[in-house]
Amino acid sequence: MSLGGILTAMVTPFDERGRVSEERAAALIHHLLDHGSDGLVIAGTTGEGSTLSDEEKLALWTLAVAESGGAPVIAGTGSNDTAHSVHLTERATEVGVDAVLVVTPYYNKPNRRGIRAHFEAVAGATDLPVIVYNIPSRCVVDIPNDLLAELAEIPNVEAVKQARYEGLEPIEGLDLLAGNDDMLADVLDAGGTGGILVASHLVGEQMRRMIDEPESRREIHASLEDVFEAMSVTSNPIPVKTALEMLGHEVGGLRLPMVEASDAEREIIQRALERHRLLATV
Repeated sequence: MSLGGILTAMVTPFDERGRVSEERAAALIHHLLDHGSDGLVIAGTTGEGSTLSDEEKLALWTLAVAESGGAPVIAGTGSNDTAHSVHLTERATEVGVDAVLVVTPYYNKPNRRGIRAHFEAVAGATDLPVIVYNIPSRCVVDIPNDLLAELAEIPNVEAVKQARYEGLEPIEGLDLLAGNDDMLADVLDAGGTGGILVASHLVGEQMRRMIDEPESRREIHASLEDVFEAMSVTSNPIPVKTALEMLGHEVGGLRLPMVEASDAEREIIQRALERHRLLATV
């Protein structure tokens, strides 16, 4: 499959007791797919995957496959434990997702040979496309482009979600996906195929226009910069969950160590929503 378009890294809705709410998740899936998203990433960083149990992830992947109407569902199966990532990848494959997103192992800081061995093991556990998730700001480890080219030699490693701003040129054999909202225009201009995004929860249709209307891409990007900034005012997914709650979507709170947005952060988010007429001004 070609990996691209507006792929929204969906938040995980919780109920009032902090449990995963499948009812709320289904409603959000339909909303996103009706408003600019071409596909969804489930149980990734934005979905608070690091604090979801394996059973919760499996249930969410199963739900998304059932509710997506054929739109691509990408499972976040990454871990800093290769055996655990292999296990999650096998389970995700069994429930029928379309691809897996695998983050660079974090904290234990593997060397080049360890990174390659990790992705070889995970890719060997599935026949699905594997998306390498390179995010040095969270993982400490950066995958340079020459190592990405080596990973592209693994038969089903087919894309990279690039959250590094430097060196955005495409790698032969890998689809290039923007890993941050404010990178989408640059990635598309560099020949990328789309992005795995957060602000598309709120302005998905406008972000889709950046793909469909390349002549207007820079103008659209400039018009959305305040939304992108608001979604990074504090650690993801705090801002986007706050924004969704302001817009009336029942997504619940956050799991520790994520905490609620401060009053100052809420004000920044609210102002951005008001400027884009997403939230009625008082």
